[in-house]
Amino acid sequence: MKKTGRILAAVLAVVLALGTLAGCSQKSAQQSSLETIKKNGKIKVGVFSDKPPFGYVDAQGKNQGFDVYIAKRFAKDLLGDESKVEFVLVEAASRVEYLQSGKVDLIMANFTVTDERKEKVDFANPYMKVALGIVSPDGSQITDVSQLKGKKLIVNKGTTAETYFTKNYPDIELLKYDQNTEAFQALKDGRGAALAHDNTLLFAWARENSGYTVGVSSLGEQDTIAPAVKKGDKELLDWVNNELTALEKEKFIHEAYDAALKPAYGDSVSADDVVIEGGKIQ
Repeated sequence: MKKTGRILAAVLAVVLALGTLAGCSQKSAQQSSLETIKKNGKIKVGVFSDKPPFGYVDAQGKNQGFDVYIAKRFAKDLLGDESKVEFVLVEAASRVEYLQSGKVDLIMANFTVTDERKEKVDFANPYMKVALGIVSPDGSQITDVSQLKGKKLIVNKGTTAETYFTKNYPDIELLKYDQNTEAFQALKDGRGAALAHDNTLLFAWARENSGYTVGVSSLGEQDTIAPAVKKGDKELLDWVNNELTALEKEKFIHEAYDAALKPAYGDSVSADDVVIEGGKIQ
C-alpha cells in the first residue's frame, strides 16, 4: 500500500508540474503577440470596406481611408514597411469576433469605445471624437428625434446607433442592415424616414449626396474612437499607446485628417473637433 501511495503521489506531482508548465506556456503565448507579428513580418488589421472616408476599397481594389492611413503608419513603425499590413475586411457586428478568434491582431474599423465593448476587447487610447447623428431627405427633414414617432429609422447592426435607439427609444422601429452600402441604399429607396450613424460619417456622406441633410448633428454623449486588441493582449496594447504618444510630436493624426477626411469635409468641419493627438483629449 505504501508503495502504491508513493507511486500515486509521484504521478500527481508530475501531472501538477505539467499543468503548471502548460499554464506558463499558455500565458507566454498570450503575451508574445508582438513578437509573433514581428516573426510573421505582418500585422493583420481589421478595417471597413464600405465606410468612406474612414475605410473603403477603391476602384483599383486598394484599401483607403482615415483608419487605413493610420494603420499603414503603425505597420511602418512596427515592421519597417507600411506594406507589411494585411487588411482584413470586417462588418460592424463582426469586429469583436474577429479579434477574439485571432483573425486580426488589431481593429481599426472606426470602433467607438463603449463600456459593453470594453468587457470583450481592450481599447487603446483614442484618436478620434464622435457622436451620433441623423441624416434624412431635404423634403422631409428630421431635425428632432420626436419626429421619428411612427416612422422607420435605418441603422447598422452592431453599431452604437443601434444600441442607443434600442435602449433610449424602444418605440422607434429600426430597420437594421449589416453593411453601410445596404443601409444608405435603403435611405435612398425611401424604406426609412432617416438614417442614424456616426456624425463624422454622415457629414461626409451628405456632402457627397445632394438632397440629404444631417438634421440632427449631435445626439447623446460625445464618444471616442480607438484601436482595439484582443482582451488581455497588453503587449500590443502598450505598443499602440506608445505609438500614438510618439506620433503626437509630428501631429500625425492631423496629417491623416488632411489626407483622408478634409477632402470629404471641406471647410465644414474643423480638424480639432474630430481628431485626437497623442491619445488624449485636450
